[in-house]
Amino acid sequence: MDVEHWEYAGEGLDERELPAAPLTIVRDWVAAARARQAAAGDVPEPTAMSVATVDAAGAPDVRTVLLRFLDERGPGFVTDLRSAKSTAIARTGRLAAALTWPAMHRAIRFRGTAVPLPRDEVTAYFVGRPWGSRVSAWASHQSQPVADRAALVAAYAAAAARFPDTGSPDDVPVPDAWGGWRVTCDEVELWAGRRDRLHDRLVYVRVAPGDLGEPSAWRVERRQP
Repeated sequence: MDVEHWEYAGEGLDERELPAAPLTIVRDWVAAARARQAAAGDVPEPTAMSVATVDAAGAPDVRTVLLRFLDERGPGFVTDLRSAKSTAIARTGRLAAALTWPAMHRAIRFRGTAVPLPRDEVTAYFVGRPWGSRVSAWASHQSQPVADRAALVAAYAAAAARFPDTGSPDDVPVPDAWGGWRVTCDEVELWAGRRDRLHDRLVYVRVAPGDLGEPSAWRVERRQP
């Protein structure tokens, strides 16, 4: 098999560039990815985030969600609370997540404890979704088997008839089983690609209580690529 070697000619990352706490640079990198997509179009879904968990048998699992929340408490995403990911998260209380932007030679990794999103934040986000997306939250029992595509479409049609589009954000209620998770981080790693695979990996490691904006909660270490 022919293997293509892509040279990572990124800008890299220096310890002297880092703030004392990770929140600012994480936000800056996410904003830069969004701006790059708007300008160049080569960072599709800039908030696409891989989420890794371990199931009851100890087997790892990973899937992609969208980063929907990012503040001093950590990154967060929405999902069906009956899904495979939610079941695994609820069982272990732990997860890892990653944002990756190959065109920018950058990635961010998060590791930590899972915290359920408060219901008011879930509701505030849900009512801002398009009507069709809100309906699909009722139609789909995420991760569960379904007979075929037709059955899924029929479930959507039934939910759409139950909750017709009135133009109001309240025309589709939030399903009881719909919610989300936030990562209370123990580690935040910034990866920046360099030539010859001598990439920069700078990791914020938790050393004390505090959020992503609290300098006293973190120390930075460089790890070998």
